[in-house]
Amino acid sequence: MSEARSKDRLDPALLKLAGILVVGGLAPLLDTTIVNVALDGLSRQLDSTVTTVQWVSTGYLLAFAMSIPATGWAADRFGAKRVWMWSLALFMVTSAAAGAAWNIESLIVIRVLQGIAGGFMQPVLQIMLVRSAGPRRLGRILTVVTLAAVVAPILGPVLGGLIVSNTSWRWIFYVNVPLCLIALLLAWRHLPAQEARTGKRLDVVGIALLSPALAGVVYGLTEVGRYGGFGRAQAIVPLIGGLVLLTAFLLYSLRRRDAVLDVRLFRVRSFSMSAVLLFLAGFSLYGAILLLPLYYQQVRGDTALTAGLLLAPQGLGALLTRWAGGLTDRIGAKPIIVSGMLLALLGTLAYTQVGTDTNEWYLGIALVVRGAGLGAATVAIVTGAYVDLTQDDIPNATTVIRIMQQLGGSFGTAALVVILEHATSGSEPGDRAAGFGTTFWWVTGFSVLALVPALLLPSRRTGPAAEKAAASGTGGRPVPTK
Repeated sequence: MSEARSKDRLDPALLKLAGILVVGGLAPLLDTTIVNVALDGLSRQLDSTVTTVQWVSTGYLLAFAMSIPATGWAADRFGAKRVWMWSLALFMVTSAAAGAAWNIESLIVIRVLQGIAGGFMQPVLQIMLVRSAGPRRLGRILTVVTLAAVVAPILGPVLGGLIVSNTSWRWIFYVNVPLCLIALLLAWRHLPAQEARTGKRLDVVGIALLSPALAGVVYGLTEVGRYGGFGRAQAIVPLIGGLVLLTAFLLYSLRRRDAVLDVRLFRVRSFSMSAVLLFLAGFSLYGAILLLPLYYQQVRGDTALTAGLLLAPQGLGALLTRWAGGLTDRIGAKPIIVSGMLLALLGTLAYTQVGTDTNEWYLGIALVVRGAGLGAATVAIVTGAYVDLTQDDIPNATTVIRIMQQLGGSFGTAALVVILEHATSGSEPGDRAAGFGTTFWWVTGFSVLALVPALLLPSRRTGPAAEKAAASGTGGRPVPTK
């Protein structure tokens, strides 16, 4: 019994690993939120059109999406530590180069390279953690690491607003350099080496289908969100093209055992339901992240900095449920996911009734409740995704998880922007407030829909096949959960 408890404890070496990865993982998370806040200022300071400046964000996003399919193969082929350090170094160098950019064209090119680095960093971080923690400690260690995801949405808009208001635009990129440098030095000295598997070959055909497929879908959905509908060729052509390539990849991968992405993982029920949940979270999480600051700025007339501060209670709520990872390890993911989603649903309902002068304390408390629910549910969903998988499955599973999050976020944001565009047809603040209320009803509806795959998750704590494989080190695939 004491030996089992010892294996379950978060030892100092594992906590050190998590801490180092949090420092490095914070850089790309902060970067995205800071740059989004600063885009309007960039167009003025670089004497460029808003459409052109938008590519500072879009180019990064597309490169990020296109990089994800190769991360699992790279972590296996070269070792996760080596890939992490090279990605971190590239992110640091491109951050410094972006701050020194001489015109908008050079900045866009550099941001594409930065997106490639960011696309590798997040999945490889997750691969290292999942492999090191094992199935019994995964929830608790993910709770530690997701602190970066909690802190970034709080600090990013505030930091971006302060930089744009008080310093040169160049500091929105320079701010990444010290974070990356510290993380790089810590990783070099303290991260354990990760085993490389030199025999694994890159699936060139799979990459050639999947990477442009993701880029096409993400870009098409970005254009849908920008123009508020599907009526433009700029949106519909890349979207259809991306979906066609994605279908071709799925058909191809079903016939190949060495495909870059093993879609047979979806036969494992705990994994497939978690993946669907992560996709649907794009509507309730990422889409709402867009709606909330827009409500404060467009309806209540707050500045971007004030709106960022008013959203801080959501991060506080997520911090309050840091215990959810440990509870997930003890009782399983399903009850935590369902409870967390119901809490998030309750917090979102308050925003379906917003007006031009709704009490800020009331909305702040609603955000605390919403943040607590989303924080608990997100950690449990990711933990539940790995519970029936083996060590050999982790790189593939992590790649799928990141893709589902990326596509879900893009679909959710685009759909809610279109709904908001049609709902806020009036120019009066009262009309716009009612339109936001209508759009939040849609967020609520998507959250209710996400309860379906949550209820289909297995109820047990840890898959027996995963435990056996972790103990024996055989890496055999578990029998799919019926």
